[in-house]
Amino acid sequence: MTQYGTWYPYTGSDAVLLTVTLLCVAAIFAYLGTRLKVPRRIKTPGRTVTIFILAIWILAVYTFLVALTTYEVQLHQINLVGTPPASPVSVVTDLCAIGTFLIIVYLTRKHGLKLALLSGFVGAAAAPMIFEFPYDLIVMNRTFPAIPPSPLLYRELFFFPLFLVEFSTVALLTFSPLTRLSPYTFFSLACMFLVFAIWGSQGFSYPSNLISIALNDISKVLCFVVAITLFLGGDRELEGSRSKIMTVVRTRERKGENSD
Repeated sequence: MTQYGTWYPYTGSDAVLLTVTLLCVAAIFAYLGTRLKVPRRIKTPGRTVTIFILAIWILAVYTFLVALTTYEVQLHQINLVGTPPASPVSVVTDLCAIGTFLIIVYLTRKHGLKLALLSGFVGAAAAPMIFEFPYDLIVMNRTFPAIPPSPLLYRELFFFPLFLVEFSTVALLTFSPLTRLSPYTFFSLACMFLVFAIWGSQGFSYPSNLISIALNDISKVLCFVVAITLFLGGDRELEGSRSKIMTVVRTRERKGENSD
């Protein structure tokens, strides 16, 4: 039987449709990776927008906690309270988060400790959200137990604030001027969705056996790889900008010498 706090797996044509959709998404990201030749800098917001994003993030987290509490209160009232199964992937997530923070700090160390720590924090915070958003969309309508009198209403109550948390957390990446979109970012996303597609072909079942746990772990690791790639290529871009500036300066100096 499906345990409390899990979801019903996909079967039949639903599993096929899910797999094909995820393969298409993977192909799109792979194509975008081939089109992007050099890293693209993500524009850093101004002070006002930064405060606005931070305020939305805090409000989203608080709203989700309120929604989660309401969800649990309803479970108590209809006597559906149970104990969710222990997460088989929490250790992987925690280790990847720590590793991602340290790797990003190391990659950005040349830009100062303050900026390196900021980059490490936003990268490690955003990484699991890159995984969670498509994951939540996939399992949202199949969570167990369905809560009466309106299962859809309570699913929306739980997941919509969670989506806001995910989007606002990813938006924190704009706080670091070192964040870059590179071909590796898109290729890593393509790999994550490819693993999702393989998982979908197995019904995208709750990670309770060796195959589903492995697919969950691999896709979770890849989302952290995506976050790390966001901080690759900044030095090359900086060197390229410096080279262009030096070329312009030398050209002007030559023109000045010729005019003399």
